Amino acid sequence: MLRSFLIYLSKAGWARNMVTRWAFAWRAASRFVAGDKLEDGIRAVQRLNALGINATLDHLGEHTTNSDEAYQSTEDILEALEAISKAGVRSNFSIKLTQIGLAVDQGLCEENLIKILKRAKGLGNFVRIDMEDSPWVDATLDLYHKMRVEHGLDNTGVVIQSYLYRSEGDVRQLNQDCTRIRLCKGAYKEPPEIAYPKKGDVDASYDRLARLMMENSLQAGCPQVSEDGLFPPTPALATHDPRRVDYAVEYVQQSGLPKKSVEFQMLYGIRRDLQENLAKQGFPVRVYVPYGTQWYAYYVRRLAERPANLWFFISNFLRP
Repeated sequence: MLRSFLIYLSKAGWARNMVTRWAFAWRAASRFVAGDKLEDGIRAVQRLNALGINATLDHLGEHTTNSDEAYQSTEDILEALEAISKAGVRSNFSIKLTQIGLAVDQGLCEENLIKILKRAKGLGNFVRIDMEDSPWVDATLDLYHKMRVEHGLDNTGVVIQSYLYRSEGDVRQLNQDCTRIRLCKGAYKEPPEIAYPKKGDVDASYDRLARLMMENSLQAGCPQVSEDGLFPPTPALATHDPRRVDYAVEYVQQSGLPKKSVEFQMLYGIRRDLQENLAKQGFPVRVYVPYGTQWYAYYVRRLAERPANLWFFISNFLRP
């Protein structure tokens, strides 16, 4: 019930307008968001790189409502790709397709995505296409395949969410060409007709999909993490759950899959101890570093994923 309410609030304009006026709300959110400017994101990446951890930058924002907003978001992403290259940091980039026009016009989104991937390819970098809630899954996967097959833009990958029933079929198909998949549990509220409603089932699905990805990487000889840290290996396991991490580590140890063939991904500000421990063990670790003024929806979804974080927010509210 609490998770559903928080996800509702993440999309509610009235709540966003109210909360973003509160100074303490940004104090709480800044634990999970690098800052509101691109330079803040670059500095956060530099600090992570110093610890041997790679990053993926994300300019917060989604569901643009017109072509001008989609164009501006695309320009902001292009600027960020140039800044990454200029700074020489070990970071790629992550985008949401509704941010660059998918909800406005799929043709517009495709044009913007081509522009972004071409610029990234020219800079020798990788762009992850994030997955959003279920209405956008098919369009996202279709555009991903189109980029690779029709446009020859292979410097990209997608995200699969383990709480969707369909995800095993999607992983099996994507495995055929060693797609770089970021596996996460899922951060949206979905109906039980299409998604596992119970946490235990989501966890079991996550382990099953992680194993499918790692087995395929071992058997097909899929790419490892690149030496410059920009291109992730084929399986990227996005989780802060120690049991999911332990399951994957045990598979690597027993199967002989090279450590650099699987990457653990985590969110900025969450489980820093686990991030550093995995990096010390020799596993590639990548931290998702969000920045930008549109932090509200992202932050509230983090509260929904882990309601314990809600106390952190409330304690800031009560602070004099």
